[in-house]
Amino acid sequence: MKKQRKNKKRMIELNGGIKYTVCGEWFPEAYPAFRSEKWSRGDEDPLGTEMRLFCACERWAFNRLMEGCSREKLKQEGQRVFGLNSRYCDDAILKAKVVVESQKELLALEIEATEAKLSRAKKKLRWAEKDLDKAIKANDPAKVEKAKRILHGRKARVKKLEAKLAKLQDHEANGTIPKVVFGGRALWRQVCRGKAGREEWRDARQNRLYARGDETKGGNPNMKVAYQEGRFTLAVTISHLSEQKGTDSKGRPVMTRAPRVTGKLWLPEKHRLKVWELLLSGVPYNIELIRGRDGRYRVHIAFTMTAPELVTNSNRGYLGIDTNPDGLALANVNYFGQPEPWPEGFAVPYPKALHKFAGEFQATLHPNGFLYIKIPELAYSRSFRRTYLIGVLAQVVVDIARVLGKPIALENLDFGKDRLDTDKKFNRMAANFPYRKITEAIIRKACKEGVGAKPVRPAHTSTIGYWKYMERYGITIHHAAALAIARRAIGFKEHISKELKQKIKAIKEKLNQKANSLPGEGKGMTRKVKRQIKRLNEKVSVHNGLDRYKQESFYSVWHDLKQLALSSR
Repeated sequence: MKKQRKNKKRMIELNGGIKYTVCGEWFPEAYPAFRSEKWSRGDEDPLGTEMRLFCACERWAFNRLMEGCSREKLKQEGQRVFGLNSRYCDDAILKAKVVVESQKELLALEIEATEAKLSRAKKKLRWAEKDLDKAIKANDPAKVEKAKRILHGRKARVKKLEAKLAKLQDHEANGTIPKVVFGGRALWRQVCRGKAGREEWRDARQNRLYARGDETKGGNPNMKVAYQEGRFTLAVTISHLSEQKGTDSKGRPVMTRAPRVTGKLWLPEKHRLKVWELLLSGVPYNIELIRGRDGRYRVHIAFTMTAPELVTNSNRGYLGIDTNPDGLALANVNYFGQPEPWPEGFAVPYPKALHKFAGEFQATLHPNGFLYIKIPELAYSRSFRRTYLIGVLAQVVVDIARVLGKPIALENLDFGKDRLDTDKKFNRMAANFPYRKITEAIIRKACKEGVGAKPVRPAHTSTIGYWKYMERYGITIHHAAALAIARRAIGFKEHISKELKQKIKAIKEKLNQKANSLPGEGKGMTRKVKRQIKRLNEKVSVHNGLDRYKQESFYSVWHDLKQLALSSR
């Protein structure tokens, strides 16, 4: 019996805590005057030594955890082996533990995705075998040669996936995980091919330092952020330079106070006030220090905050959003599921930072409650630029929702790894269309601003909008889909109305007329269209009495309506 697996989707909960992360840059200025003969190497500065020891401790803890060692035992032994204080050592162990747990989760997901890929690859192989048989019967040498090439490639694909699946299933059965490459697998392959040096590889494996926060010890005892004389500073504890000066009553070593490396901390201007407020409140914060290839130190500061109170109310309706490659379609929908005109004096907030060229940010506002925000660069820009533009787009949407006082309704789209390799066209679309990035950015921003966000099933929203709302309100298919999404978030069922039945009847009569005037396969009422209409007639009569989940299922009446729309274009 095939084992059932469920993907764990981590959604941000408005009722719980949220993580507020700030990225900055640190400029170390004051170093300790002495070095450790035991732990330092060559001309390495104390901060570099501390980072190397921490990363080595993390790799060592990873291997020991795979052997079944306990956290307490590793914590005691790690301090002796690497010279780190207890908190640094414990943080390294926890980071190693997270790697192990995440790899186990990824293993289950990878097995599920590989099984789906293998199933489709075998189906394609059967199609290739049939095509080869047809080419041989037709006695066409060119087609036979082409079919043989395709068959050879698909056999190789099936064989490769079967070997991969067997390997993954062995790991699952034995309770192990695939090999983990600290420093990055891609960089290691470049080293093996001679395209990158070993020094670069070593730097990538010893360029991090992490410290957890502690509310009882002023936020973070090992890496302390402070605001002094109009600027932020960061002090990093160099624990390997502390020395033992005795033992306590329980026989534990008592160490001297460890020196610190201090320096200026640069933070983006838009985050400075918030960080200052959080420091004054004494909330704990985690810090990860990363040394880049250029020798600069990047700092990631993560605060855990209580989610703000909601400023939106679902009793007012929803702001429906339909995601597209170049922007978003929005629909302002009231509680009764009807589009509502924009408030008097409403204007779309224009992002201040966008000023590269004219037309970079385009907002087309319709007075009957519909809006399209277009950012052409989303479809072709580089990843960093695209991420920035998605953040700008999310901020604009959340600002609109705040003005309206309505929560956001958006599609819960998911293109997992198991859906890839369907065909070239789908792969290109899925890779260039950042559905998940846009959705996550909007939910994340909404959570921080106290705006409600409700993901809904995306099934048939465009088809429903096309048949029911596009002509009625004189809007585009994207606006109609946004309206259907908002109605689904409110909880409405999409019934087959008399108006829709008349449309289907009109299409049927039109196709019959075409068939009488121009008979022949491929024109008018073809056998394929006849089968579609026959299935449609059976489903239309019972659709309104079905439960909601049945109305939204894949092979519901909306699936046949979509096929009919495509056939009658």
